[in-house]
Amino acid sequence: MTKLILGLVTFIGIHLIPTIPSLRDSLRARFGANAYKLLFSVLSFATFMLIVWGYGEARRLPTAINPQLFVPPSWGRHVTYLLMLPAMICLVASNVASRVRDIVKHPLLVATKLWALGHLFVRGDLVSVILFGSLLAYAVYDRISVKRRAALGASVLGPLGDRKGQLMGDVIAIGGGIVLYVAFVMWLHVWFIGVSVMR
Repeated sequence: MTKLILGLVTFIGIHLIPTIPSLRDSLRARFGANAYKLLFSVLSFATFMLIVWGYGEARRLPTAINPQLFVPPSWGRHVTYLLMLPAMICLVASNVASRVRDIVKHPLLVATKLWALGHLFVRGDLVSVILFGSLLAYAVYDRISVKRRAALGASVLGPLGDRKGQLMGDVIAIGGGIVLYVAFVMWLHVWFIGVSVMR
């Protein structure tokens, strides 16, 4: 469980930096904008992989260490399937200038919230609650922070800046999200996590 907690603390800590403009700006000034972005991306990827690795190990811990906090409802899986489709569409939309992105404002945070909430409907063990609960809380906080800072420019919206979406962007976001959803259901989930969602 140590790897999971370390990964979560560092991943969330890194992603809290943009919510503190003074800290973010001082780091950009110290390292340069490009170096800051590169370092942010590398650390984000490394800590994300640590989370995946740590969760894979921690969910196999005995119930004495990883107790069941609640029993997921029998219909929880259907809710998860339902929420994951828009989550995947929003994930793709976060990298594509589309009207989907324009509507949801910050699709990556929406995707994170839907993903985390959806998985809490099917996983009630301590390790899963720590993982999905932490990332859900982070995404909610970050979205509130965006509103509080009135930060709707390129620093929040990523490399696409404030570009407006067109119909083709919607086709790519929705089509790509559906393809990604099917790929995760059929293959990627078992490859990343070691658990088949088809069982």
